[in-house]
Amino acid sequence: MAATTNWKLTLSYNGARFHGWQIQPPQSGLATVQGILSESLQRLTGERILPQGSGRTDAGVHALAQVCSFELHAPIPPSNLQRALNRMLPPEIRVLSAEAMPPHFHARHSVRSKTYEYRIFERSLPTPPSQSAQTPEDRICSPFLAPFAWDCRWPLSLAPMQQAAALLLGTHDFTSMAATDPDRSERDPGQDPDDIQPASTKPNPIKTLSHSAWHRADDLLLYRVTGSGFLHHMVRNLVGTLVEIGRGSLAVSDLNRILAARNRSAAGPTAPACGLYLVEVHYGDEAEP
Repeated sequence: MAATTNWKLTLSYNGARFHGWQIQPPQSGLATVQGILSESLQRLTGERILPQGSGRTDAGVHALAQVCSFELHAPIPPSNLQRALNRMLPPEIRVLSAEAMPPHFHARHSVRSKTYEYRIFERSLPTPPSQSAQTPEDRICSPFLAPFAWDCRWPLSLAPMQQAAALLLGTHDFTSMAATDPDRSERDPGQDPDDIQPASTKPNPIKTLSHSAWHRADDLLLYRVTGSGFLHHMVRNLVGTLVEIGRGSLAVSDLNRILAARNRSAAGPTAPACGLYLVEVHYGDEAEP
């Protein structure tokens, strides 16, 4: 049998029109990033493969640097593979790089940590005390920005959101921040068919966050979080809870109570998918090509 090459692709995609990363049954008619990439590789090489992603992004979620891996028998230079795929793929998906990797590299199993970013457009900015008697007009979220950020209608106070975000650093049980889907597997909910765990297997809710902070930039409110792993909807539920603190519906001191409850109903709502981006997937030195 001919030798194979283990490939690592780094992808960027606009998730607005896709039903997430993971391939769906053909009869569903739903377009996914994994499915379209698989079809493009088959047309290019004649080989039927299912690229393994570093994790699944849900419907409407974007990626600045998603990573996938797969093996190909076809001999092809990295630059040719990248160029050919970018000609075949829809403009919403771009291959940023293609690298030949050691046989042991796996886009998901080799992950050390991931970084996500959540983007919020603040429709109503906080009013300075000197202008408290005035009623500020709502800003208008551009239709060219709306698919890529949460158009949040409440004025948000950044200071308590920062304080609460800092409390999330370290190792915690994030059960309260996870979607209550019994068939979701740990680390990569809804993973590829050959890796799906039994429905009775519960995901490990213990995760470690090494970065969790808000800042304002480019007229947006941004939340960056880096962790060893993330539960299904965990980042969006963290954002929804932190926004409740920013608008005054919850206090910073409530966060410890919410985590201790280990109950999804104790936390805030799930933030919209459109504001979430997978920014970077971090690997160790052994993942170098």
